[in-house]
Amino acid sequence: MQHPFSPSGRSLGLRLDTLIRLRWLAVAGQTLALVVVYVLLAFPVPIIWCLAVVALSVVVNVVLRLKYPGARRLPDVAAGPLLAYDVLQLTALLYLTGGLSNPFALLYLAPVMISATALTWRTTVLLGAFAVACAGAVGLWHWPLPWAGPGMPLLPDLYLSGTWVALSVSVGFIGLHSWRVAEEARELADALAATELVLAREQHLSQLDGLAAAAAHELGTPLATIALVVKELEHSTKPTDPHAEDVALLRDQVKRCRDILQKLTSLGSGDAPFDRMPLSLLIEEVVEPHRDFGVEIAVALPEDRTGEPVLDRNPGLIYGLGNLVENAVDFAGHRVEITARWTQAKMELVVRDDGPGFAPEVSDRIGLPYVTSRARNPADADADGESGLGLGFFIAKTLLERTGATLVVKNRPAPARGAEVRISWPRSALDGKEKDLASNQRIASHEPGKGA
Repeated sequence: MQHPFSPSGRSLGLRLDTLIRLRWLAVAGQTLALVVVYVLLAFPVPIIWCLAVVALSVVVNVVLRLKYPGARRLPDVAAGPLLAYDVLQLTALLYLTGGLSNPFALLYLAPVMISATALTWRTTVLLGAFAVACAGAVGLWHWPLPWAGPGMPLLPDLYLSGTWVALSVSVGFIGLHSWRVAEEARELADALAATELVLAREQHLSQLDGLAAAAAHELGTPLATIALVVKELEHSTKPTDPHAEDVALLRDQVKRCRDILQKLTSLGSGDAPFDRMPLSLLIEEVVEPHRDFGVEIAVALPEDRTGEPVLDRNPGLIYGLGNLVENAVDFAGHRVEITARWTQAKMELVVRDDGPGFAPEVSDRIGLPYVTSRARNPADADADGESGLGLGFFIAKTLLERTGATLVVKNRPAPARGAEVRISWPRSALDGKEKDLASNQRIASHEPGKGA
């Protein structure tokens, strides 16, 4: 993961239609300001030259609209020069109307903010430096500020210098702030997309079981018919018949098909009881792949199993819990504890390890994407020297929250060491499904041939 304030090199681009619409807005605002100052306030504005500069933007917009489709997304090499043109056009207007003594000099911030939210950090830095240079140039060389009456204000050079410094600082600070906010939004969008891909993959793998069972069921009847016909042909064919070898080959292939269907059937969950399981079995399914890594995993369940929750084999739930257990095992010293408890109101799981815990500087950001937190030893760190819960923990947290869970992440209180993740669900999110399961079981028990 890159440093929060380093160039990411990632850009979503800027849609041409957006840039054209913003420039039309600028053209309308500039024209309105010139008309008000020249007509209503009667200031001696060089109106012809100013309108010519505004008209140039109109020509640029019309050419872009006619030559390129509006839905085109511009890369940095195209969007950067177009925004630089906007800086130049504003510089020309300010040159004609007083330079930095013109209050509209603040509009230098607009192109920089647009670049910060849509383009890369490198392009934003170059555009900001260009805007600051143009502001400095127009502060030195410009026409007089239009003013009505005999007492034309004359701003001191020190004040104009302060205005340029303030504008430069604003370009840097607001550009950096806008880029950082946009970058966090892009990181969040990428993380959510990764979450969707993981969930889709888990759901696809889960659905394969059902598809395998369905395929075995559908193919079973025609295969039985083929087997019966092959058996009759085998009985009616003499060993010396030239087709005897073909019939024997058919018999062997039918047997092979039956073996394949049996394997497919063994992959499917099929019956509803296997689609849902008690919490204790679900925990064991999550924990089992992580038991052979030299870390003890202790599961603590209430002695009284009355009212034990029955949960769906939800791929998101299994992946989310598995990710938390895997992280605990990765950072544990010797032992991971998983405690389950439930009441009539809620169900709770607590995952604890005896590792180093979460670093204090990221404790308030755990659960956000691309946040590194802890490492057992230097060998566990990545190329940047960082390791820990990042995108994986974000995905797990998102998937678990989709099941109705609430997560609380913290370090264990002294003298204990390590991290603690507390996951809780309201039983109301499970009771409806449990009632549906019980109802289905009662209906099944009264079907013909299945009970009373």
